[in-house]
Amino acid sequence: MTMTDKSPEKQESTTGALATSDGRTTIADTVVSKIAGIAAREVSGVYTLGGGAARTVGTLRERIPGASTNHAQGISVEVGERQAAVDIQLVAEYGVSIADLSAGVRRNVIASIERMTGLDVTEVNIDVQDVHIESDDNEDDSDSEPRVQ
Repeated sequence: MTMTDKSPEKQESTTGALATSDGRTTIADTVVSKIAGIAAREVSGVYTLGGGAARTVGTLRERIPGASTNHAQGISVEVGERQAAVDIQLVAEYGVSIADLSAGVRRNVIASIERMTGLDVTEVNIDVQDVHIESDDNEDDSDSEPRVQ
């Protein structure tokens, strides 16, 4: 049998489609959110995900013994039968090009979701909430000299 002899249902099932003549696969929003969160964090220049309130809750959650990291923090998704749309809130590292960072995050998130789920990602919207400055972490250093005496 050649490829042209196959029925449309059988062609779909050999390409990994989510709905075939043999059954249907549904993917929960939380699955897509976790994939997007992990993929976004993999991109160099992303300091963290989420807005101010989400980061505060995430920080508190990480301090609880035995608590796990919320990989979907800062991620909002809409998942349909064949498509997904993703909204990401992130904090960028100071000095990185936000345009390049956004392109890299978008590329990595789309590739990861499409590869792992078979869903077509229609859009990835990125909201840069803040820029992380290394000195923000070191404000309590007693070793640094005061600027004003």
